[in-house]
Amino acid sequence: MKRVVVIGGGITGMSTMHYLQRQAQQQGLDIDLTLVEKGEKLGGKMVTREKEGFIMEVGADSIVARHTSVKPLIEELDLTDRVVYNGTGVSYILRDNELHAIPVESVFGIPMNKESLATSTLLSEEGKRAVEKDLTITDIPFTNESSVGEFLTYYLGSEIVEKQIAPVLSGVYSGDLNKLTIGATLPYLLQYKKEFGSLMKGFEANKESFQKNATKKFISFENGLAELFDRMEERLHQATILKGVSVTKLKKQDSQYMLQLDSGEKVVADYVVLTTPHRAAQQMLSNEALNPSFDALQTGSIITVYLAYDLPNETLPADGTGFIVSKGNNVDCNACTWTSKKWQHTSKNNQLLIRMFYKKNNPRFEEFRQMSDEELVEVARNDVKKSLNIEQQPLFVDIEKWFDLMPIYNLQHKQAIEQLETVMEQQYPNLYLAGSSYYGVGIGLCIENGKQVANKILEVVPV
Repeated sequence: MKRVVVIGGGITGMSTMHYLQRQAQQQGLDIDLTLVEKGEKLGGKMVTREKEGFIMEVGADSIVARHTSVKPLIEELDLTDRVVYNGTGVSYILRDNELHAIPVESVFGIPMNKESLATSTLLSEEGKRAVEKDLTITDIPFTNESSVGEFLTYYLGSEIVEKQIAPVLSGVYSGDLNKLTIGATLPYLLQYKKEFGSLMKGFEANKESFQKNATKKFISFENGLAELFDRMEERLHQATILKGVSVTKLKKQDSQYMLQLDSGEKVVADYVVLTTPHRAAQQMLSNEALNPSFDALQTGSIITVYLAYDLPNETLPADGTGFIVSKGNNVDCNACTWTSKKWQHTSKNNQLLIRMFYKKNNPRFEEFRQMSDEELVEVARNDVKKSLNIEQQPLFVDIEKWFDLMPIYNLQHKQAIEQLETVMEQQYPNLYLAGSSYYGVGIGLCIENGKQVANKILEVVPV
């Protein structure tokens, strides 16, 4: 019997385990499955907390529904009847201390047509005319490895990128648009320009697809994302799951691998899947040949603050779900989600729950990083007061800090991954790197990556 050890119990690791077990059963393969997770709970950065009638996701707050890997997994786990969808509404950009609605017919702030462009209250008439040049500029001096910021500025002008697009995209991808590639963010932009000669014409031609996905764009579960991991763990009845245990060293031993655990135990594996953040993988492998590639991978940080209030949801604009911060404001946050309005299931008593975001690209982030929790609460309360006119004392506050754990796909990312793959294939057969550090930050991409790795292993496991 061959043993597979998956290190890391986040979404990639658990998806790998799920598909290893499921497909091994279908193929009649006899394999031993073990998962090692350093935390006391499964989920990685997807963590659900419940308190006083509120449900809080302190990592990702939802799953993008449209990714092709998501629906099959939910169906396989018999979780369809537990799914909840986001409430729809207007997302705003806060600029010069005023809330500006992001035009409805836009994608990440990019207008889908002239009508959408005309409704923007952020742009000057000159800025709007610059966007329309997209209809006449025909040359395409870009590839998927080009900067998405430079691409968008070239065709749409600097004003809309700075005021309307960058706040949204930077919020999603946690990085400088001029250092993020088209391929890692919105690869269809290049396709639209080539096929339709215009980004707006490309969006217009695909408008039905975007609008169809808009109403049920994000999903969670009635008791939060933790339900997904609870069900996955429950179904892994043929696997060994070690929680609260870390791998301190991973060493190649003939055709196998020896894993040293901090519990003192040693585990020998025929196949290993490393789904941890890349710094943890780098430390476990401790191989100088890999260090240049690992060191080229970049990460971001974020501090989030939940504030729960004994106020009705109706305290905030009826059609709103939150705002992203642009320039010229007197607030310190990067964004604010009106969680209880966006997700009805998060507030059992229709009370207000707000989540504030402070990201690494924030000018004051290093200062925030050194602050006590009490000081961070004061910053968040001041931001709520300035942006939403709420001065009331919150029922409670919940703070989460993710330092250097959020992958950022810069212009060197693809090359670094290719170099890593080359060395791994040569020196570590049957050991696989997987997860958001390498192959996609979205939950759907992580599920897909886990399934792909499971398939690779099962293809080489002797029958």
